Amino acid sequence: MPHPLNPALGQTFVPPVMEARRWLEGVAFPPERPLINVSQAAPVDPPPEALRRAIAEAALNDPAAHLYGPVLGLPELRAEVAVQWRAAYGGQIAAAQVAITQGCNQAFCAVMATLAGAGDEVILPAPWYFNHKMWLDMSGVKAVPLATGPGLIPEAAAAARLIGPRTRAIVLVSPNNPGGAEYPAETLAAFRDLARAQGLALIVDETYRDFDSRSGAPHDLFVDPDWDEVLIQLYSFSKAYRLTGHRVGAIVASPARLAEVEKFLDTVAICPNQLGQIAALWGMRNLRDWVAAERAEILARRTAMQAGLAALPGWNMLGCGAYFAYVTHPSPLPAPEFARALVRTAGVLALPGTMFMPTGDQAGARQMRIAFANIDAAGIGALMERLRTLPI
Repeated sequence: MPHPLNPALGQTFVPPVMEARRWLEGVAFPPERPLINVSQAAPVDPPPEALRRAIAEAALNDPAAHLYGPVLGLPELRAEVAVQWRAAYGGQIAAAQVAITQGCNQAFCAVMATLAGAGDEVILPAPWYFNHKMWLDMSGVKAVPLATGPGLIPEAAAAARLIGPRTRAIVLVSPNNPGGAEYPAETLAAFRDLARAQGLALIVDETYRDFDSRSGAPHDLFVDPDWDEVLIQLYSFSKAYRLTGHRVGAIVASPARLAEVEKFLDTVAICPNQLGQIAALWGMRNLRDWVAAERAEILARRTAMQAGLAALPGWNMLGCGAYFAYVTHPSPLPAPEFARALVRTAGVLALPGTMFMPTGDQAGARQMRIAFANIDAAGIGALMERLRTLPI
């Protein structure tokens, strides 16, 4: 007799990146034509040497780095986030309004655990970040898809029509994963006003804020003196400082909200990774110029992707920014079959749009996400050539 299984977990789809990796089993990639992996949005290189040395120094000489720390994170890191966020966004942000988490995925889960329970609803623009959808499914919370318009930009007026008595929050990701879209400041302000009027939380995931192509603050949500009554911001240190394996993220929200978040974090992790927090703090204080150079390189790759896709017959770019290009493909095959065929015929691993869209939404069958941040200009050129000469 099989062991019992939580039905909500059993009905949650398998992790898409892990599923895609299984497509590689049994496929050989010759040295002259290696796999081009554009399936996952994560740095593949280690942090810069200076940061690695700071981590090593802490591991060797800081006894506290190996002990439990505060549940909501190191006070010094919380304070540094508050200082740098005030400078970047304007407005008033205090250390007490910042919590550190085991990555941004945990930040989302912790916040959602405070907002919604089984039977409640949360509005997600589609295409959505699949881990957001997975957590809602596991929690018995209904994800209400919000169709996005031109440029993959959601509209507050359309979201207003989806609000019901069980709606608890609206989630936005900007720059967007998977679509790459950078949401205009007026779009975010309109959603803030809608959420406030309806008594909802507005969650803005800014994991990729360090790679926004715009200069200056991308929005003025923090300038509102009462921002923490409605806004909850999520952030990840993983991308800017190449700390994916150390799992360090952040929540910026009201102290009252963070007091509830603390219950969740204490239960599932007790405290964030100490070495990861030390690394994030060192990076924030010492790597400003290095991060600026990383941003410039990502923006150059974005330009190369835009140019390459524009010259690619049959492909249509829906959005491009941060780490991602979101496109429609020219094949008659549905996106899941097309994606698996790409591995065998072109040596390219990318994710189909069906992994980011509601089940049965036919738009997803024409769409693909290309995570281009891990390939340089030469790699982007090779990718375009392989896509141009596809036999499928």
